[in-house]
Amino acid sequence: MRGRVSSERVLAKTYRHGLIVGKCAPLHRGHMLLLDAALEQCERLSVWVYSRPDFPGMPGPLRRGWLRALYPARLFPGLELLPDAPQPPLNDAPDAVHHEYVRGVLDGWGVRPDAVFTSEEYGEAFAASLGAAHVCVDRARQIVPVSGTALRADVHALRHFLDPLVYAHFVRRVVILGAESTGKSTLTRALGEAFGTTWVREYGRDVYEREDGALTPGHFLEIARGHRALEDEAAQSPGVHKWVFSDTDATTTLMWSHLLTGAAHPDLRALADECRARYAHTFLCDTDLPHEQDGWRANTEVRAVQQAFIRQDLEARGVPFTVLRGSVPERVAQVQATLSATGGWA
Repeated sequence: MRGRVSSERVLAKTYRHGLIVGKCAPLHRGHMLLLDAALEQCERLSVWVYSRPDFPGMPGPLRRGWLRALYPARLFPGLELLPDAPQPPLNDAPDAVHHEYVRGVLDGWGVRPDAVFTSEEYGEAFAASLGAAHVCVDRARQIVPVSGTALRADVHALRHFLDPLVYAHFVRRVVILGAESTGKSTLTRALGEAFGTTWVREYGRDVYEREDGALTPGHFLEIARGHRALEDEAAQSPGVHKWVFSDTDATTTLMWSHLLTGAAHPDLRALADECRARYAHTFLCDTDLPHEQDGWRANTEVRAVQQAFIRQDLEARGVPFTVLRGSVPERVAQVQATLSATGGWA
């Protein structure tokens, strides 16, 4: 009996119901430290993410999505993400206004915490307004020396304070297009090295060689999905920094499906349509490089037809693109100049 009681006391939580209120814009390791401390001490934890004005580049549903992904319900059944509430006060409204608003909304929801967890100076008064204890975690920012304000000012320089899943949201994709033997693969790798980031090879070659060239529309859908999965993986990889450079996209895969099978899966057409919004920049490798035959490629005349198809498709879809010419170093320099001119790289 004594052993069982002792075990129960060890497992007992300090608080019945904890509360965290914040912007989480973006969700960083300081927030995660706060969440971990609250989860350890509370039987139940409610987290309310709100901001007014909201952040256009990372709205509330996205920020709650980060929390759901990093703290899944099956592993953290005591964690509850509170929904949006109407007309929150402006972020710069007096603390008393925020206190009254939070208290009124929580009462309406039936949320009555006995502990409030913060890393902020205002935490004591906020907790008192709810009749709850205040638990301060890393107020001096010694364990995780960062803030949301600092991250919003330079998210790439401070990316090590973000989980890879969160940082992936700020990584921008750049796609390199072109017909066969226009230097896409070599250039994509060179860009990854020049920018110190990750790059994605053309997945279609894997499937093409696996099937010995006997592809169906279903294979091309597999190629497009597999390639997107590689891009998503690269955006969350340890070496990513600001950009992911990708060799080919679903629009080119759609072209090849029509050229080689005379048809295309409807889902592949949908993936191709999404490419305009998926990539921050599109570059088209010109055909000024010598054609190289590797046993799988067609001849120079077919390459010209492929290039015309790709260019026509970009123009028909209204996708802005930059044509790259010259040697690989010259093309890398052209990409650097283009991204620098748009404010995306320096």
